[in-house]
Amino acid sequence: MTRKLLIIAILVLVGLLAWLLFWTPTGVDLDQDRPRHGTLDLASPPQGGDFVLESVDGPVALADLRGKVVLIYFGYTWCPDICPTNLVLIAGALKTLTPDESERVQVLFVSVDPERDSAERLAEYSGYFHPEILGLTGTPEQIAAVAKLYGAAYRRTDLADSAMGYVVDHSAYSHLIDTQGKLVRNLDHATPSAEIVAAIRTLLESSPSTENQSEP
Repeated sequence: MTRKLLIIAILVLVGLLAWLLFWTPTGVDLDQDRPRHGTLDLASPPQGGDFVLESVDGPVALADLRGKVVLIYFGYTWCPDICPTNLVLIAGALKTLTPDESERVQVLFVSVDPERDSAERLAEYSGYFHPEILGLTGTPEQIAAVAKLYGAAYRRTDLADSAMGYVVDHSAYSHLIDTQGKLVRNLDHATPSAEIVAAIRTLLESSPSTENQSEP
């Protein structure tokens, strides 16, 4: 257990360091206090539901992911602390899955900052953590509608003395969807990779694979 915690801590530190090196907006002075923000509580009890948002390769519909366990995380690419932590842990979970399990899992990173997060930027950012994390965006109205389904809270906070311009405070839950498209669990901020893997495997084991479903 101690060894696992050490590995998780290293992954988190590596992810944060990578963000500092590659994703610091031009002009931000790292010698000054970096803008930080805390997590928000959920805006409302998550209900779940289908939606369609845009990826770098075109529209992605949750309904088209039936047969897969889906993990949905709301965040944004300019996030100074919360998102890198969670994405490193989610990526660690994905790396633990077997190839067969990975084929039945999809992670969706939904941006709550559509003003700055283009589909291309999301693809590059999420791909850094893991190639199977799919970044999604949409119009502000579309993002608000999806966030409402999952109780996600977010609010813009302007930064008068920062080159970033603003941060987006947001809730930091990971929402687990079963193979039938039903929301079944909300994982807390910074849930360890091992716990994420266990939750995913529980859902995979409770549902037959696509191959088995197609057999007479």
